[in-house]
Amino acid sequence: MDTSTVSAECFDVVVIGAGISGIGAACYLTKEFPSKKIAVLEGRDNIGGTWDLFRYPGIRSDSDLHTYGYEFKPWRHESAIADGHLIRDYLRETVEEYGLERLIRLRHEVVSADWSSDEALWTLTVRVTDDETVNELTMKARWVYGATGYYRYDEGFTPKFEGRDEFAGDILHPQHWPENYDYSGKKVVVIGSGATAITLVPAMTADPGAARHVTMLQRTPSYIMALPRVDRLSLQLTKLFGPERGYALTRRKNVWRDQGFVKLVQTFPRFGRAMIRYYTKKALPADFDVDTHFNPPYDPWDQRLCATPDGDFFQAISDGKASVVTDRIVRFTKDGILLASGRELKADVIVTATGLNMRFFGGVQQSVDGKPVVLSDTVTYRGMLLSGVPNWVVALGYTKSSSWTLKVGLTSRYICDLIKYMDAHGHEVAVPVPDAGMPTRPLLDLTAGYVTRSMDTLPRQGTGLPWRMLTSYSQDAKLLKGALFDRHLQFSARTSAPVRSEYGKLQTTTSQQQGGAR
Repeated sequence: MDTSTVSAECFDVVVIGAGISGIGAACYLTKEFPSKKIAVLEGRDNIGGTWDLFRYPGIRSDSDLHTYGYEFKPWRHESAIADGHLIRDYLRETVEEYGLERLIRLRHEVVSADWSSDEALWTLTVRVTDDETVNELTMKARWVYGATGYYRYDEGFTPKFEGRDEFAGDILHPQHWPENYDYSGKKVVVIGSGATAITLVPAMTADPGAARHVTMLQRTPSYIMALPRVDRLSLQLTKLFGPERGYALTRRKNVWRDQGFVKLVQTFPRFGRAMIRYYTKKALPADFDVDTHFNPPYDPWDQRLCATPDGDFFQAISDGKASVVTDRIVRFTKDGILLASGRELKADVIVTATGLNMRFFGGVQQSVDGKPVVLSDTVTYRGMLLSGVPNWVVALGYTKSSSWTLKVGLTSRYICDLIKYMDAHGHEVAVPVPDAGMPTRPLLDLTAGYVTRSMDTLPRQGTGLPWRMLTSYSQDAKLLKGALFDRHLQFSARTSAPVRSEYGKLQTTTSQQQGGAR
């Protein structure tokens, strides 16, 4: 392997990541700024992010594509809850329609990013991998848009299981599913009860190539609700108003539906529990022990609900092709898994659907004027920027009540407006600065294991606006219709950049502008 160095290029905006967030961001940016120099850097071989990486059986969205898709590109497939390959096709179409091929650079992994207040530029160190060579190059950027998602692409989370090496069968993780893996006729145990497990179970019991039997082994139950795969009302709206208008109306309908449902069950959790239990019990055989296997010890939406399209998960259980076991793992054995109850689950294949490892910005090492950025010391501004980190955008979508990309779309529109304002007023630098001693709290209000394991490595949020992360699309949209910025977002030109006394704290100069409107 050879290593060489290539000289720097300078860009107005560098987007890190060519998944659904990065592609969407590039569409907004190129439309609003056709003359600006923009690049999209992707460390992997293909675009698509999550939808290219994950190839396990049944991989699909957990949100409807009318809200998960882009506002500017209607979702035209009949299935609202879409399989992964359909989402990949949608993203490829978007790239082609918006001419993004010229911007996207594959196998370009951003390793580090250092901000220079003197230059008002980010210097990115990029590792470019070819078949036989690794080139390390530098790029300069006025803005960086971090659209890398929130988890590690190179590894999923797997707990340490005693006796793992003794198991005679195959152990798989959904994040790294072997191509064309044959599980037909085999006894499969899926460890986990999250969205991935709920997807895998019915997919692995479906013909052709069905497993002999699939057991979902869970320590803690999840809330699961059946959703229609096809949105019949959306089809009618499309017939009546055409694809563009029909898509917009369906999108609005689904936003309000999702927000209303979440608000209802969070306001009346006992009612929410009872309602979900009723529909779960109705979908399963009369003698099924719902209260053991589908009665979580937390309220609805303390963790995100899992969707089962057309109730396929429940149907697999009703058909006898799948089962659920709620117990604790003692150890792996040669033939399967020994449980705390003393039971041994026999298995030919074990799938560890045990979650993700969170990591912001793809592990890029950030620094400001040579001082490393500690993400847990930063606070999100409007859920889009980071305190003390100039000209760096955070693509952090909704994780509870709405689809991820709804927030990413708002973020992209906001950043376009902000850059326009800065261009018009001669500003080169924008940095959020919180009040001294401002109270903070964890960034994500979720109790899922992958979140709690990583809480100390994530940015934080404040307790009041503009530092508090809103979880409602309508609230965010309303906020962004107001003033473009407030006194906490400080601007400067390169020659009068803020004087930095220590990381995250600024000594302002007389040329800085605070507060303002559109």
